[in-house]
Amino acid sequence: MDSEELIIDEKATEIVNNAKRNKRRICAVGTTAMRGLESAVSSDHMLNTFDGWTNKFVFPPHEFSIANAMVTNFHLPKSTLLMMVSAFMGHDLMKKCYKEAILEGYRFYSYGDAMLIL
Repeated sequence: MDSEELIIDEKATEIVNNAKRNKRRICAVGTTAMRGLESAVSSDHMLNTFDGWTNKFVFPPHEFSIANAMVTNFHLPKSTLLMMVSAFMGHDLMKKCYKEAILEGYRFYSYGDAMLIL
């Protein structure tokens, strides 16, 4: 998995942490956003500001600290991104969703169809 540069500023941190304190839904839009959130988690499971590079590799089992929803593409088999999705939604549900996507002819990879995981 490649390293990615990210910036999470103070304003974004305040918005996310306020939503978390108020038990609101926090949706990561894309695996890069999810990876960024998981790279900037404090020891008390709140979001820290961040300016730098991450090489965080999220795979099962993993307890996600910030987002409780995610929008993501359908990823290719054996990819690191598919492992992150499996960690987030659970392996059995992920297999069920991907089976349905194949049966329905969904487009996979970066410019394909997407799913909302709640």
